Amino acid sequence: MSLIMVLHIIMGTIAVLAGAVALIARKGSRAHRSAGKIFFTTMAIMAAAGIYLALIVPMAISVLVGIFTIYLVVTSWMAAREQGETIVLLHYIALAIALGVAAGGLFYGLEAQNSPDGLKDGLPAFPHYFFGGLALLAACGDAVMIARRGIAGKQRIARHLWRMCFAYFIAAGSLFTGPGATAFPEAIRDTGLLSAPEPIILAIMLYWIVRVLATRLYESKSSAAAEAPKSSP
Repeated sequence: MSLIMVLHIIMGTIAVLAGAVALIARKGSRAHRSAGKIFFTTMAIMAAAGIYLALIVPMAISVLVGIFTIYLVVTSWMAAREQGETIVLLHYIALAIALGVAAGGLFYGLEAQNSPDGLKDGLPAFPHYFFGGLALLAACGDAVMIARRGIAGKQRIARHLWRMCFAYFIAAGSLFTGPGATAFPEAIRDTGLLSAPEPIILAIMLYWIVRVLATRLYESKSSAAAEAPKSSP
């Protein structure tokens, strides 16, 4: 096993643990912020190592997913930093990256669909289209935010939530049902328990997004925080 693979596995495992703490901890608490910082750092390293490994294999969809994962955690981190997210150069770069992933998903999906065996690097067209479509959806959100010259309030919180949670979904999938599943005993894999974390993460993500967007709780909190004087970091 190469050093990069070891790094990829270790960072992915830490990211999954830190993500669990961030989901469970009270939002905005010190534990939530600390776990979020660890999650951000380890996810970025894990994804970068995964891109390197995928380029060697090669595995086109893993390259796309790795780039998209870094995009998700970076844009989610940017949304969480300030009470009102203003537009900077990095937002335009992120939009270009999301569009690139969307184009890559379409290209490789069509390549798989039109191949004799219906596969690209051993995978059918659907996973390529799925991540390409999700990247296009994210790019649309970026374009709307740029057109409005920023984002604030509960829309900013929702942007942070879905991007960080979906990055966590990708990490959990890689560990529990993807290549990382081989680290678990066969007896555990046969129970089907390793398939449980992914739908749970999506359910929690949907719960928080609905709670943020459909109630006035976080709108009032955002307004109060925006009016409060900012302290030095």
